[in-house]
Amino acid sequence: MMKPAPRETILSLFSQTPDGFVSGERISAELGISRTAVWKHIRNLRQAGYRIEAVPSRGYHLLQSPDILMPEAIQAGLASRRIGCLVRCFEATDSTNLQACRLGDGGDPEGLVVIADRQSSGKGRMGRQWVSPGGVNLYASILLRPPIPPFEAPRLTFLSAVAVCRAITRCTGLRPTVKWPNDVLLQGAKVAGLLNEMSSETDRVHYVVLGIGVNLNMRQEQFPADLRYPATSIALASGRPVSRLDFTRILLQETDALYQVYLERGSAPVLAAWTELCDLVGKLVHADCNQLQIEGTMIGLAEDGALLVRTATGKIESVYAGDVRAV
Repeated sequence: MMKPAPRETILSLFSQTPDGFVSGERISAELGISRTAVWKHIRNLRQAGYRIEAVPSRGYHLLQSPDILMPEAIQAGLASRRIGCLVRCFEATDSTNLQACRLGDGGDPEGLVVIADRQSSGKGRMGRQWVSPGGVNLYASILLRPPIPPFEAPRLTFLSAVAVCRAITRCTGLRPTVKWPNDVLLQGAKVAGLLNEMSSETDRVHYVVLGIGVNLNMRQEQFPADLRYPATSIALASGRPVSRLDFTRILLQETDALYQVYLERGSAPVLAAWTELCDLVGKLVHADCNQLQIEGTMIGLAEDGALLVRTATGKIESVYAGDVRAV
């Protein structure tokens, strides 16, 4: 694990104290720097939007944190084994997935998280555009280097979906559902999309990038009028805004925990958790697989992540790609 940055250490100290006060002496001792240097770090935090007061004989007091995503704030108090060991945040980028792939090619470690406040070229499945306004949502990509053959990598999409659902429930109490293969829904409308990308050879994976886009505080007027599928945000569904920082930390922790389960026990527990979140199991569905149309009862997932549909004739069809909807 990399040594925490000074700002990360200071923010972590604020979160650890019951009254919210941290003395300059303690910060100085933790960082091994002078009191003058401590004051400079506090000044930089204030300039970044943190409201910090200095109280004689008591120290510094954090009054308010800005709802901006910074590596130091995300990593402060982050309880994870791998994911979040390195966090890179961009005010703007083309795509967090593209950035993560570049960094993965450059040797950045497993657990790297790339986050952007806004994207100019965000994308979803099949090259579709992912609208990415600034200041309201989460656009993140996580770099993993799992010791698996390439054919197993698509199953990690289900891991992302389960982690997003658990983070939404922890933050809001809402109960999201999943739509095969890579959508998360709230009240029947899309609230998150997932896009995994991989670099591999024939027999081994170099890395997998888990791309995650979650509509957190997006307003109705910010959604395009020509969406293919109804969309929403957590704020619209819950009636109140959600802290982007809190949600990001929780999502990284949930993803980290599920990834540990995946490494220890394989994909079966993850696929089972995804199936429990899917409200189409046992219902009549239509799968549009380009030239092939399949209709029948969804019965769950195969071991390899394929969608299983039992047709009227009793035959079980495996769907590996396409759009699925309720009939």
